[in-house]
Amino acid sequence: MTTFRSSQPKSRLLCGLAAALLVGLGAAAAEAAPSTLETAAKEAIIVDYKTGAILYDKNAEQPVPPASLTKLMTVYIVFERLKAGQLKLTDEFPVSVAAWKRGGAASGGSTMFLKVNSMVSLDDLLKGIIIQSGNDACQVVAEGISGSETAFADLMNEEAKKIGLNNSHFMDASGLPDPNHWMTMHDIATLSAHIIRDFPEYWHYFADKQFTYNGIKQGNRNPLLYDTPGADGLKTGHVEASGYSVAGTVLRGGRRLIVVASGMKSMRERGAEVKKLVEWGFREYEDVSVLAPGAEVEKAEVWLGDKPTVPLILDQDVTITVPRGATRQAKVVARYTGPVPAPITKGQEIGSLVVTVPGQDPIEVPLKAGESVDRLGFGGRISAAAHHLLFGSAQ
Repeated sequence: MTTFRSSQPKSRLLCGLAAALLVGLGAAAAEAAPSTLETAAKEAIIVDYKTGAILYDKNAEQPVPPASLTKLMTVYIVFERLKAGQLKLTDEFPVSVAAWKRGGAASGGSTMFLKVNSMVSLDDLLKGIIIQSGNDACQVVAEGISGSETAFADLMNEEAKKIGLNNSHFMDASGLPDPNHWMTMHDIATLSAHIIRDFPEYWHYFADKQFTYNGIKQGNRNPLLYDTPGADGLKTGHVEASGYSVAGTVLRGGRRLIVVASGMKSMRERGAEVKKLVEWGFREYEDVSVLAPGAEVEKAEVWLGDKPTVPLILDQDVTITVPRGATRQAKVVARYTGPVPAPITKGQEIGSLVVTVPGQDPIEVPLKAGESVDRLGFGGRISAAAHHLLFGSAQ
């Protein structure tokens, strides 16, 4: 007697919730939009770290030589092995002749000024890579982990795919010019987000403004660290083929933006443009909390249960990024297939909440049962099925 249920997809626009988003935001125009942004960068992207919303995209899927932004991938692999216990910060790595030459004056690249045949702690090597952008330090790490830089590049490519870098290819640990070595601004932003999220215990390296090794003091080249409130990372780069580049991040009032840009003509232009991008992102967009964890979104009809409905709740915060004053454009929809057959276990996934903001990918989060619902006994099921045949309701 349980075959008379007709399951139908349910989709209900939660007008009350959408309207609640406007509380405290004033009577902003429904068609509010961010101001136009012009930048000298040839490629650029601005991403809201918490929501993943892309606030600005200029050729962000165009593969370009990433220069020293490559070192973010090198650092990611080191952090990963540190967290797994495969490496320790006190571990020491030997400086080969090849690594020493990579950092020599003749190389023309960034260097940590390592001494050939010396032993260097991983802690110092990380500082040399992140702060001083040492190509020699990168090669020492690559050889220490994989035996050779070529093998380490293979490892970089494997790890990149695992974390969703779908348009990147590495040939070395430093980002030296090579036609087969590339990344996109989008991939660099994704990698930056992974570093921030996955390795908070090592994040402090990126905010250090200087490091002295072998008696030589060098400053961090990230321009945001010196004049932008809330800046705490990540890295700069430069090669002739793609100009000056930067991956930067700024945290203000609990909100973090990631900015990646390439194709600038000078260090001065790089500093000015990345700051412009950061300030535009904070000024033109805001994060709005839609619902807090535990909030009841909907009551779903139950089939053959000892309760007629089950509350659908969220077990996570739902936050959206919108242009300032454009909250009215957000749509919140609860979707599930109902009536939901009993028994139902508390925490069971029933449907989804879909939040749509114009110009952005929809946000979809699970809706779960807020309580358990037992199945009716045999007599109750017969009665409910008969009621359904006569009146068309679930119970």
